[in-house]
Amino acid sequence: MPKLSYAEIARIEERRLAVGVAAVVACAEPIAGGWMAFDGEGSWGNFAVGLGLDGPVSGEELDHLVAFYAARGVEPQIQVCPFAHGSLVRGLADRGFVLREFENVLARELAPDEDPRALASYGGPGELEIARIDPGDEAQVRVFIEIATSGFRPADAPISPVLFEITRRVVAHPGCDSYLALVNGEPAGGGSVEISGEGAALFGASVLPRFRERGIQQALIARRLERVREQGRLLACISASPGIPTERNAMRLGFFMAYSKGIFTRRESPEAPA
Repeated sequence: MPKLSYAEIARIEERRLAVGVAAVVACAEPIAGGWMAFDGEGSWGNFAVGLGLDGPVSGEELDHLVAFYAARGVEPQIQVCPFAHGSLVRGLADRGFVLREFENVLARELAPDEDPRALASYGGPGELEIARIDPGDEAQVRVFIEIATSGFRPADAPISPVLFEITRRVVAHPGCDSYLALVNGEPAGGGSVEISGEGAALFGASVLPRFRERGIQQALIARRLERVREQGRLLACISASPGIPTERNAMRLGFFMAYSKGIFTRRESPEAPA
């Protein structure tokens, strides 16, 4: 059993995510104990998270959230933690929000003297190196962005300017470290870790198709866990859609299912609640 309760893990991770996203998007505002963020049409940074963890969410706050996204011409998306106050889900339902999908949050506690390098083999295919990205090295940053975002866009599709820019800001963020996996010197995969508050999160990882199923993703997870321990944190989280390879790889390295959260969206503009 974990030392932290599932509710404690959720509060640490949801607050980390809310503050972290607010720091890398174009515009963000605090709301109901969390943050709502906007980064331009087509960006993954257009969502609100962390609401309702400190108590009830008022109708006025939710109306302000709806207006925030309506003024910017994007569909509002709210990530709802199962430990949020019940008024949040009720208020969203009253305003025409519906559940679109679920996201699982996996967690792993680290012992102070644990060596995460022992979790996964660094042998891999040929000579595998996990290199930490220097945010000041423009050429290295560009290679990392191209590789690390490859799993989040259609095969062979060019990276969009909005995705490139927000990923660049993530790499430059002082709380983040990004890593590139190289096989015989060739870029094969990449991923990032943010360390903030009491915990950390591993995110944004991709491995190129021809290098998959060779232990590279597990090696990237192990290296980022090593960074978490180096920075004195004892909790790391990974968010993933249910059943995808990231979830399976994380569980092989000791992560456990901490909680699932709902992703709520609102396409229509229903009448205001009575």
